[in-house]
Amino acid sequence: MAKLGALVAVVFLALQSAGCSVYMAANQPGQKDLALLTKGQPRAKLTAEFGQPLHTEVKDGVRKDIFQWQQGYHAGVRAGRAVGHAAANVATLGLWEAVGTPVEGYMNGTQLSAEVTYDREDRVAVVVPLKGEQEIVTGSTPPKPEAREKVQAAN
Repeated sequence: MAKLGALVAVVFLALQSAGCSVYMAANQPGQKDLALLTKGQPRAKLTAEFGQPLHTEVKDGVRKDIFQWQQGYHAGVRAGRAVGHAAANVATLGLWEAVGTPVEGYMNGTQLSAEVTYDREDRVAVVVPLKGEQEIVTGSTPPKPEAREKVQAAN
């Protein structure tokens, strides 16, 4: 019985110390719908998805916005990472936090920005990617350079 009590106490302490990486993984930014950055979409949909623009100007009746946002992860990815951190914390009696917390601090999504010009009815006319062009144009994160080199070598 004493061994069971000690085991329960150790697991309880490990779970108490497990928190930062689990919390950070579960609360990473969500993934924005980049398909809204296409011609004809109403401005209201963009502000609902990406938030208020950093800058807006109206010139000759034509509005231009600059949006900036953190492109995060699907809910399933965030949940999976949180469960993985929790399991690692239990398995290492909380020592995983020394690794998991900095990892989650670094992996907080990709900062993207775009300039959007609207037509006279406030519908998207032109989108110019400012930061993260590949992600905005394709709607996904580009492969790492090593992966691109492998694909090019195969062709």
